[in-house]
Amino acid sequence: MFLKQLDYLIAVIEEDHFGRAASRCNVKQPSLSNGIKQLELELGVTLFKRGRGQRLYGVTEEGKKVAEWARIILANCTSMRDTIAEMRDNLSGTIRLGAITTMSPVLPIILQRIRKAYPLVSVDVRFVGNEELRTGLDNFSIDCGITYMDQSSDMPWCESLPIFEESWSLLVPDSFEFENMEEISWNQAGDLPLALLRPSMYERSIAEETFLATGKKVTPKIESESILHLMFQTQFTELCTIIPTHYTRMPGLHSGTKALLLKDPIIKKGIGLFWLKTDTVIPVTKIAEEVGRSLAENNELQKFLYLNASNDRK
Repeated sequence: MFLKQLDYLIAVIEEDHFGRAASRCNVKQPSLSNGIKQLELELGVTLFKRGRGQRLYGVTEEGKKVAEWARIILANCTSMRDTIAEMRDNLSGTIRLGAITTMSPVLPIILQRIRKAYPLVSVDVRFVGNEELRTGLDNFSIDCGITYMDQSSDMPWCESLPIFEESWSLLVPDSFEFENMEEISWNQAGDLPLALLRPSMYERSIAEETFLATGKKVTPKIESESILHLMFQTQFTELCTIIPTHYTRMPGLHSGTKALLLKDPIIKKGIGLFWLKTDTVIPVTKIAEEVGRSLAENNELQKFLYLNASNDRK
C-alpha cells in the first residue's frame, strides 16, 4: 500500500469522477485507476460501485470506511512532515481553513499575520456553512475553522478560541428618511422592505428569531447567499439588509448607503477559531492557534473592527 493510492481514493470520492481525480492528482487516468485497483486487491474489498464501462456510481460501505482511515493516515503523515520541517526551522505546507462567509472581510488580517510569522506556509481558504465546517474538521479535510462560538457544543471533538464578538447593523439607503438616525430597533426594521440571506443560512435564522421575538414576521423581497450582493441591493434600490457591524469597517460601506446599529435587542455573537483535539501538536493548527491568540490578546481584533467601525459611522 502506498500513500499515493490513499490520495487517489480521497480524490475520486471528493471529485466523484475518475478523470477529474486524475487531473487533481497530476497523473493520467489509467495510472489512477490502476492504483485504486491495486488498493482494492491488497485490501480484498471493492471500494467503488462501477457500472458498464467502469462508470462510477458511488462508494461502497467498505470504501467509506477505508476513506475514513485514509484521511487519518494522510493527515498524520502531513503532520509528521510539518513537525520535522518545524524542527529544521523551515516549516512549510498548507493550512486548510474553513470559514463562514461573514468572515470574508476579516480574513485578510488573520492571513497577513500567518504570512508574516510563517512566510513558507500557504493558506487554502474555503467558505462553508456550519454543517460542512463540522464535517470537514471531523474527517480531516479542514485543519481549522472560524465560526460562531455557540457551535462548540456541536463539536466536542474540537478545541476553540474566541477571537472577537460580532454585532449587527441594518444597512439602509443614505436618504432623507434615515438622515438623522444612527440606530434602529428590530421592530422598526421589520416594517422596512428587506433583502436577507437565504433561510438555510445560520445568520438568517438568528435574524428571524430576533424579529419574531419583537413581534415581527418578515418576508424579504430578495434572498441570497451573498451579503455583498445584498449590500448592492441596498446601494442601488430601496431595499435594506442586515450586515455584521464590522462590514462598515471592512470592507467599508458603498456610496449611497448608511449603517444603523440594530438594537432592542443588541445581538452579540462570539466568533472563534476551532481545531481538532489531538494528543500530538499539529504544526499547521498550532500556527492558526498562535495567530488567533495574538489577535484575541487585549481584544486587538475586536478594537480594530468595532471601535473603528463606530468611529467611521460618526
